[in-house]
Amino acid sequence: MSTIPEPTQHVLVTGGAGYIGSLLTGELLRHGYRVTVVDELLFGGESLMSYLPHPNFQFVKSNVSEPRAIRNAVRDEWPKPDAIVHLAGIVGFPACQAVGRQVAWRYNVESTQQVFEQAEALGTQRFVYASTYSNYGLSPDGKPVTEESPLTPQSLYAETKIAAERFLLSQSKSACAPTVFRLATLFGISPRTRFDLIINQFVLEAFTRRELLIYQRGYSRSFVHIRDAVRGMILGLQAPTEAVRGQIFNLGSDAGNYTKDEIVKLVLKRLPETVVSYKDMTFGGDMRDITVSFEKIRKALGFTTELTAEDGVREVLHALRSGLISNPQDHRYRNAQFIVQ
Repeated sequence: MSTIPEPTQHVLVTGGAGYIGSLLTGELLRHGYRVTVVDELLFGGESLMSYLPHPNFQFVKSNVSEPRAIRNAVRDEWPKPDAIVHLAGIVGFPACQAVGRQVAWRYNVESTQQVFEQAEALGTQRFVYASTYSNYGLSPDGKPVTEESPLTPQSLYAETKIAAERFLLSQSKSACAPTVFRLATLFGISPRTRFDLIINQFVLEAFTRRELLIYQRGYSRSFVHIRDAVRGMILGLQAPTEAVRGQIFNLGSDAGNYTKDEIVKLVLKRLPETVVSYKDMTFGGDMRDITVSFEKIRKALGFTTELTAEDGVREVLHALRSGLISNPQDHRYRNAQFIVQ
């Protein structure tokens, strides 16, 4: 009979019912952490239901933009959190465009500052922040971008992430050590799967409509499976504090750099009857065209990915074909209704 390990640390996860957070929560529990999830449940709470019986899990429904949301979430019967993983926010270019600059700034920048300040007041030792490789925007010389490359945001979403990063990095000498992960584009299945991400979306469209309309055909992007991303963030939590204090890590792998045409080929390999058409996009949206270097995280944390884009295509297609996800068009699987492929 298996036993639940004694908790070694308490991690508070904001946005823990979301795409990353719901999977991260399960993995933290499996590794023996206490986990408190703080989430407003904009997309429902079904992703957390299986964790409710776990003695090391607790949930607090709250909006992290409220001034004392984190402090109010810390209950007397549990120790104060050793670490906070901040995932809550308005995620993605289309979602930020939909709500506008003022709201996006409030939730993605001002809320990050408030959560960090509350973490400091609670005596939390680490603050892990999920950012994005969208911050790079373009690669000026065509070479893979590194954590030291200039930031040329192509969207409001990236602008908010850069502002939040700059605040956190200005707090590097704080007793609460900040670490920033710039995640590649995610794919794969989680307890709250998203279908407004390129690989997942391509598989869904090819499976349900037998057609794909592709914008920005030759553009390069970087991809990482959701399980690898979660594993990388846990490695960051487990690393010595001084190895990650004030550090930025691109989270992904060199093998995850693909052009959109290469992703389409992986989808067509599984769904060869799909009709593909292409369209130029000139309205100045999220025009990223970059490849990314992941040497730093490999050397500093020993991180390498285990799952490929092809694994992700196969996994998402299986979830759809088998009926595990019965209504993939439901709004809960999207952060925004407007999607540009």
